[in-house]
Amino acid sequence: MQESTFALVASEGTRIYVYRWLPDPECNVKGVVQIAHGMGETAARYAEFADILTQNGYAVYANDHRGHGKTVENAKLLGNAGIDAFRWMASDMINLGEVAAKENPRVPLFLMGHSMGSFLVQHLMYAGHEQYHAFILSGTNGRRGLLRIGEKLAFLQCGIQGATHPSMLLNAIVFGGFNRSFRPATTPFDWLSRDTQEVQRFIDDPLCGVVCTAGFFRDFFKLLLEVHLPHNMERIPKHKPVYLFSGEKDPVGLHGKGVLNLVSQYKKLHLENIEYRLYPDGRHEMLHEINRTEVAQHVVNWLERNTPGLNTHPSPVSPTETADSI
Repeated sequence: MQESTFALVASEGTRIYVYRWLPDPECNVKGVVQIAHGMGETAARYAEFADILTQNGYAVYANDHRGHGKTVENAKLLGNAGIDAFRWMASDMINLGEVAAKENPRVPLFLMGHSMGSFLVQHLMYAGHEQYHAFILSGTNGRRGLLRIGEKLAFLQCGIQGATHPSMLLNAIVFGGFNRSFRPATTPFDWLSRDTQEVQRFIDDPLCGVVCTAGFFRDFFKLLLEVHLPHNMERIPKHKPVYLFSGEKDPVGLHGKGVLNLVSQYKKLHLENIEYRLYPDGRHEMLHEINRTEVAQHVVNWLERNTPGLNTHPSPVSPTETADSI
């Protein structure tokens, strides 16, 4: 695997830090996978997954979102993504996709997002899908209730303490109950994975686990409300493949119920090529779970079924796999 980094400069001047992982020079590139990471983490955490993808002929690009990782100018700005954060994050992703496509012409571009990144992908599925061949959603969810209340609380806190105030209140509301199903919990992040070493790596990483600002949460709630509005979801192209995977015990996906709800929504929209997989006992970060090699291989299998030129007609899932399709 060839690894490099570069800066992508947005139209208003923000320098977006990007990781680029490419197959070895002697390997032909089958396609490109662009990854959008989750809240409170960094794209660097996808290097192990990128190694598997590159071994199978896929180039990988992933940026640190605004307020995250090495895109921030200093550690004090972690969790502060600025004004209208998610509109700019989506714009950054489109820009990165253009770079990835230009550097790897004539191969399909797949867009993958985990957790917060999956909701950005859900947004681009109707508002910026043109350059993408297919979409992958990891640790995601469908329509949910109480978001209006969260949005009002965020607006209130922004008015009282300012949009740049780190919001322990909203952080507790969003994440506070996630460990409830995992007792005894030895860390605040047991809900991420059954792999205790992976959880500790997350805790020890100074770029991970930060508390985001009130303005960040305000904009996040707005995104979550918008992506599942019927008139937005109806704009999703019917013919583009979509793959969803999650742990059955992932609190973000309401222990599988939220993922199944989203699949049901896509079914009602008559999307033509959907597969999903729920892993028994899996938690939020399936790419950092104890069976992550299996999970990554399932992603590779799906990519190859949906990469033009490898299979003109996508083949059904083999009997040894347990993915469901619609």
